[in-house]
Amino acid sequence: MNDEHRRQALADFLRTRRMRLLPEQVGLIRGGRRRTPGLRREEVAQLAHVGVAWYTLLEQGRDIHPSREVLHNIAEALQFTRDERRHLFSLADQQPFADTDVPDEQISPALRRVLESLMLVPAYIMGRRWNYLAWNPTAEAVFQISQTLPPYEHSIIWRMFADSRSLRIYNPKWEDVAQRILAEFSADSVRFADKEWFKRLIADLQRVSPEFRSWWPRYDVRGRADARKDIVHPLVGCLRFEHTTLQVPATPELKIMIYTPLPETDTLQKLQKLMELTTEAACASG
Repeated sequence: MNDEHRRQALADFLRTRRMRLLPEQVGLIRGGRRRTPGLRREEVAQLAHVGVAWYTLLEQGRDIHPSREVLHNIAEALQFTRDERRHLFSLADQQPFADTDVPDEQISPALRRVLESLMLVPAYIMGRRWNYLAWNPTAEAVFQISQTLPPYEHSIIWRMFADSRSLRIYNPKWEDVAQRILAEFSADSVRFADKEWFKRLIADLQRVSPEFRSWWPRYDVRGRADARKDIVHPLVGCLRFEHTTLQVPATPELKIMIYTPLPETDTLQKLQKLMELTTEAACASG
């Protein structure tokens, strides 16, 4: 879609959303006869705290560039759903606001069933803050996710740089893996760089990890890509995986991280053995 088509699509989208709302739905008095259904442009402009002339140009598909704050105000004024808000920002060629201040991220039953169905394939769901949100038993056996490390109990980036277990399982390639993960985290961090929780995390990482303190100022960034990962487990030895990331369309801030055992290796057999040992240990402790 070129810029002209995108602007026209944005104009059409705003107009149709405006026409579906009644004044009383947004706290306004209807007042007088209306020639067309829905809100008037001046009413939307009033609710969104923008000029009527400016908003009219936007609905006419003119070449103007609303800021993210203005788009947010318009979305609030027109009572957009989450999907409509995302579509609005996409049409305006802007990144939507990330809900990084919301601590609770819901994992649907369908997603949990996906994790469970993978069986001998380690898999977990990563949230917008790079936290482990849910994982299957195989991922627990491989990564020991439930063994938290305060003060960032389930933070993936904290575990990589502050937990000695990461150094052991990625040995002897820990530096390569850590730099790659840090570059991916750095690329994502533009969405929440001004958040207090992020600033605290970075400060604490710089305090506890000389490597993080040295590498973070480089501002290396990279996108997430499929890759081979070797993990050294203390009970069964070297596990060789192909790592794949899947994005959830309904909640794109959530990522499903899947570690598929490489064919023509003994990884699958080792995972079977590991799960047997885990079950035996659980029975003994129970």
